[in-house]
Amino acid sequence: MVDERIALGAIVTGGSSGIGLATIQMLSARGYVAASFDLNPPADPGIPFFKCDVSAQESVSGAVAGFIELHGGIDLVVNCAAISSGGDVSKNSDEEWAQSFNVNVTGIARVVRNALPHLRNSDCPVIVNVASIASHKGIIDRVLYSATKGAVSAMTLAMAADFLKEHIRVNAVAPGTADTPWVARLLAKADDPVAAKVALEARQPIGRLISADEIALAICYLADPRADSTTGVVLDVDGGMHNLAAGR
Repeated sequence: MVDERIALGAIVTGGSSGIGLATIQMLSARGYVAASFDLNPPADPGIPFFKCDVSAQESVSGAVAGFIELHGGIDLVVNCAAISSGGDVSKNSDEEWAQSFNVNVTGIARVVRNALPHLRNSDCPVIVNVASIASHKGIIDRVLYSATKGAVSAMTLAMAADFLKEHIRVNAVAPGTADTPWVARLLAKADDPVAAKVALEARQPIGRLISADEIALAICYLADPRADSTTGVVLDVDGGMHNLAAGR
């Protein structure tokens, strides 16, 4: 449990499924008031939900205002919301590039900008971004997605430097391929979904997909007030994909 008299407040974008939902559930078990900022509500009606399109300023500001009305403050921002894209550099249109950056990169800036006045009022303010193994490893047919997640890693370090004197900690996790509804939808589009899943599992040295709970656990560590000296970190949760050769 978080050792606080008053529960810490957390907003999690993309919090209604997958990594975001697992993070909310874990934060709630640790004593946070954690809300989902998403386009769709979570299946669990007990989770506070604020409809939020991170690509639109008015939507973000409205969701932040709603959470402040609910809880009174923000101590933690977890940026999970993102959209995927496939193909090499010749496959995605200018519109797709603009949309992906608006959601995956500018969306983080938009949420943090709106939450910042409230983080500055917190005794233990933290921002955790969700980057990707694609931030620092070349992956076939993921050039646009990789570009956005590389930007997430870079902006994490820049924000950590900017906010150092204010003691707002900023970190990121860089997951490998995770066993989430998002990945399941991508696999369903493959010509042979079973073979596609086997290939995804094989490219990770541990030989399986990463669970959403494993990534949520890393987020909770980075968020925990007891990790007070941890800032400017991009933590790989990737089954060894970054540093280890696949195959056993």
